[in-house]
Amino acid sequence: MTGDEIVNLNREYTLFSWSVQSAVDPLQLVRAEGVYFWDANDKRYLDFSSQLVYLNVGHQHPKLVRAIQEHAANMCLAQPGYVTEPRGTLGKLLAQATPGNLKKSFFCLGGAEANENAIKIARMYTKRSKFIARYRSYHGATHGAMALTGDPRRLPSEPTMPGVVHVFDPYCYRCPFGWTPDKCHRECVTHIEDVIRFEGQDNIAAIFMEGVTGTNGLLVPPDDYWPRIRKLCDKYGILLISDEVMSGFGRTGKWFAVDHWNVTPDIMTVAKGITCGYVPLGAVIVSEPIAQYFEDKLLSCGLTYSSHTLACAVGVATLQVYQKEGLIENSARLGQVLGEYLQDLKKRHPSVGDVRYIGLFSAIELVKNRETKEPIAAAPLGKLLRERGLSTLTPANLITITPPLCITETELREGLEIIDQVLDIADKECN
Repeated sequence: MTGDEIVNLNREYTLFSWSVQSAVDPLQLVRAEGVYFWDANDKRYLDFSSQLVYLNVGHQHPKLVRAIQEHAANMCLAQPGYVTEPRGTLGKLLAQATPGNLKKSFFCLGGAEANENAIKIARMYTKRSKFIARYRSYHGATHGAMALTGDPRRLPSEPTMPGVVHVFDPYCYRCPFGWTPDKCHRECVTHIEDVIRFEGQDNIAAIFMEGVTGTNGLLVPPDDYWPRIRKLCDKYGILLISDEVMSGFGRTGKWFAVDHWNVTPDIMTVAKGITCGYVPLGAVIVSEPIAQYFEDKLLSCGLTYSSHTLACAVGVATLQVYQKEGLIENSARLGQVLGEYLQDLKKRHPSVGDVRYIGLFSAIELVKNRETKEPIAAAPLGKLLRERGLSTLTPANLITITPPLCITETELREGLEIIDQVLDIADKECN
């Protein structure tokens, strides 16, 4: 089947997410390996987005493929009331990898489901209904997860789940409080305490935040931000929930983003990198006190495919790959190379207003003028990058750089050089 035939077949019979259907211009993927994939015309692309920031181990990793084959041949699934070895082993591995007293996992099929069930667990445990979340956030497209989401993607879904109050973000480049980093007063923390007081601490179940904000700007918080939010939660008896769906499993150079700041949340949600998308899987990981609470109380959460045997088996294989192949260490090491390169791009290209990075989780923010910070739309540049054999995400005025954690320095520089070339074109829009 030709590339055009593949596109036409999909356009005729499938719907594309977050898209005006007549405007989609999709790539066709026919094969993939490592950090590359090929279209129907045998053109090769460097995958600088890890698909949707989940393919941490790269395409067609033989150990994950083998895990799928072996467990599919032996036993594909078991209903969630039964137990299997992969389910228990994956739970143990997650307990070992996550910080502090995070202990037990409830398995689901993705990030949105993980956040939905975290909402339910937090409400059952605290007997409170409200949540504080951030405006520049994305937690999923289901009812509760979309309510947590602050960005405009929630608007077509409204009215959503009631009880979510949004607060401002640690967006240092465009500080909503008007400060510069050298004069910052941390209103991004202190105003949350005001919100808690107005809403009433006894009404708030949890503060729900991404470890590092992903698609809404890749916002790396100041070093004291997470510790201060943890102290706020402790002060007012509120749970702290970290959505590590995108920022987890080595993406930031540590197992989880909160590890950079030695913070242990009460609940952590994960997906994406837990199986790198080879099989859908997500998890809600709760602290020992929360787990103990449900020893004699009903956990009113349930999914037909919860703890899916094949998915859990691939999760076990994935965590073993992280450990045995040093991918998290590679993310940390190459993250330094990436950061240095991005800082150099910022010096040389007037269209680069800001660069943000932590591990292999980074973004370039494009502006027409560094004084006014007027944005440059990144989507046209995304097409130029694709023409040159680089595939990455270009939301709003960002070029995101989130390659597989198995990438080599040579491959990383290959992609960055393509971005360097395209930024020459962006510079022409500056004034």
